[in-house]
Amino acid sequence: MFETVDGLYVRYRFEFLIVEIISVSLFTIEYLCRLWSAVEHPQYQRKVVGRLRFAKRPYMLVDLLAILPFFVGLFVDLRFLRTLRLIRFLRLLKLTRYSTSLQLFVTAIRLKVEELSITSIIGVILLLVASSVMYFAERGAQPEEFSSIPATLWWGAITLTTVGYGDVTPETTLGKAIGICIAIIGIGIVALPASILASGFIEAARDRAVKCPHCNEKILEENLKEMIDQ
Repeated sequence: MFETVDGLYVRYRFEFLIVEIISVSLFTIEYLCRLWSAVEHPQYQRKVVGRLRFAKRPYMLVDLLAILPFFVGLFVDLRFLRTLRLIRFLRLLKLTRYSTSLQLFVTAIRLKVEELSITSIIGVILLLVASSVMYFAERGAQPEEFSSIPATLWWGAITLTTVGYGDVTPETTLGKAIGICIAIIGIGIVALPASILASGFIEAARDRAVKCPHCNEKILEENLKEMIDQ
């Protein structure tokens, strides 16, 4: 992030390089060690095939992409590397392995992925409907701003999410009435995923509470009652 500030990059270019080398070295050592020791797991026992299967796991792919820009930059033109450097932000995803809070967040999303998917589909449908209706209502008064339904999608997205930049606004009475209705609907569209995620957090926390802290196995309800009675 600080490298994108030209003044800081020019002044501390060498220090940035040292930090990059150290961090990439640590990440590379960790990646190679995990890849080498993968054969200890029964699922990846075969030396070559097992390690290749382990390397294809999502987290391993993230680790590889996190260190790849540095090594590619040794052989590729710097102008291309500036774009490739964006991949380095994938290193932040490694935090999910070591943070209980982030793991709880991921678990909550997994528990509610179906509900969130349905909500997303409903949101897309409402966005298309809202943009289409507003296009027909405003195209006569503002042919440049509402030149087509795809162009109106920007207004629809900003209104449904209740952001409201105000760069494109309806001028006709019908358009304003439609805008009011869409803005009110947008409040529910924003609140619905939030409530679903809150429910997922509660379920994930409850599920974690009834797991053995030593073996991570889920404790049966009848066993849990016995433990409470004891």
